[in-house]
Amino acid sequence: MGLHDMHGNAWEWVQDCYTDTNNGAPTDGTAGAEIEACRRVGRGGSRNDLPQFLRSAYRNGVTTDDRGDNLSFRLARKLNP
Repeated sequence: MGLHDMHGNAWEWVQDCYTDTNNGAPTDGTAGAEIEACRRVGRGGSRNDLPQFLRSAYRNGVTTDDRGDNLSFRLARKLNP
């Protein structure tokens, strides 16, 4: 994907609404269904976490009011082929 040394620096706040499982989640990389006032997904863990949380598949629910020096987001853009 051309991204290097990104994993484990900070939790990544993503657009998906948090659910207990990924059942029914889109498989094409798009965000999950939009639900008003939902908790968002934080992925990947940060430098302050235990090793078991430092993986991209690990997810946790965060609110849009959550703040901290270990929570961030990555801005992405879809490129035309």
